[in-house]
Amino acid sequence: MPIDPDSVHPIEYRYGCEELRKILSVENMYKTMALVEYYIVKTQEKYGLIPQGVSKALKKAIDNLRVEDIFDEEKRVRHDIMALINVLARNMGELGEYIHIGLTSADLRDTAKILIIKDALAHVEEKLAGLIRVLVDLASKYLNLPCVARTHGMHACVYVFGRKFAVFADEFLRHIERLEELKKRLFVGRISGSVGIHDCLGELGEKIEREVLRELGLEVDENATQVISRDRFAELFSVLTLISTSLDKLATEIRNLQRTEISEVEEEFLPSQVGSTAMPHKKNPINAENICSLSRILRGLLVSAFENVVLWHERDLTNSASERILIPEFFMIVDEQLSRMIRILKRLKVNEENIRKNIELSRGMIYSDILVARLALKGYGRQRAHEHVRRIAMKAYGSKQDFVELVKSDGVIRKYIGDEVEDIFRPEKHIMVAINRAKRTIRKILEKLEKYGL
Repeated sequence: MPIDPDSVHPIEYRYGCEELRKILSVENMYKTMALVEYYIVKTQEKYGLIPQGVSKALKKAIDNLRVEDIFDEEKRVRHDIMALINVLARNMGELGEYIHIGLTSADLRDTAKILIIKDALAHVEEKLAGLIRVLVDLASKYLNLPCVARTHGMHACVYVFGRKFAVFADEFLRHIERLEELKKRLFVGRISGSVGIHDCLGELGEKIEREVLRELGLEVDENATQVISRDRFAELFSVLTLISTSLDKLATEIRNLQRTEISEVEEEFLPSQVGSTAMPHKKNPINAENICSLSRILRGLLVSAFENVVLWHERDLTNSASERILIPEFFMIVDEQLSRMIRILKRLKVNEENIRKNIELSRGMIYSDILVARLALKGYGRQRAHEHVRRIAMKAYGSKQDFVELVKSDGVIRKYIGDEVEDIFRPEKHIMVAINRAKRTIRKILEKLEKYGL
């Protein structure tokens, strides 16, 4: 995409894709509001409220609509929707007197916002499903690769590398489910006049509202005042923030696994790529860091989304300016994060040799919980076993001796476990449940994606 030298916001040239940028554009907002007006006029025409031919004239005016003309008119009238109506009416001749009857600006703006959000959400959902499928592929690929699990950043016990991806895939599936659930509350419109009660057109206006919204694929918000209640928007932005935060979590995992001391995965690094102006050797996880950085923006913006729920009486305008920023920023940022994460994972370098080496770093101590359980089941007592194994581990730490050798030479362990001790230090003996759980998770995810048509 060519960079506009006059751009001042990164989402204008750096973040988000062109398809979503078009959906969220100012031009598309005005065209969508004009389209809502067209469907209303067409239905009013059908019921004989206005002369025949108005909808045809309006359609022609919409086809020739120029955003620049609306901007010029807004400078004069200081009202963007009035500017839109004036420009359309002016291009319709005398028939322009028959549009926007019984309506208020929110009928066009709020309904158009929901229609645009609906398209933007479909775009994000498709990318989210794409990310889940990439995670499922990685989970399947590394399903039998033992690795070390870490708690508090320290080696904990033996684990399965593929299950990491399955766990994340399941988390993102929950976000798909949240989006599906909120649609029934979010995909509503209102074409009900000044404060939502059809005071101008009465029951016929209500009938027209139902027909128009049905044609637009929305439900009627019967309890809208002059605006659709913003708790619906706050719920949407909350789920988008959750998606963003899960991406932050996954990116943080990748960043940690790429640390020099761990070196289990690595972002793609191009032959010509530069990691540092000062240190030529650097290969930094910049895409993962970018994802983490963008998440901080959305968590901050979420406060404004909740503030917008609180409006005076039947409406005020305090939500308007912030929503002009919130809607594009939420969608463009999440879109950018999803795109980057998909790119990271598709090109992720997995260092299996280091993963296997890292299992051995604790010199066998990652099997201590299994050792305690075996001693307890052989009759030694669980608490006694825990303390006994803890003492051996502390000795290994202090003396740099091999934990495995200390265990094998310990009298208590020889007495209660005997030759079975060898199996304790074989990772493949302890990961079948992890593998099976990951397999079940993968099956469930693929079934759910098919159910949602994704």
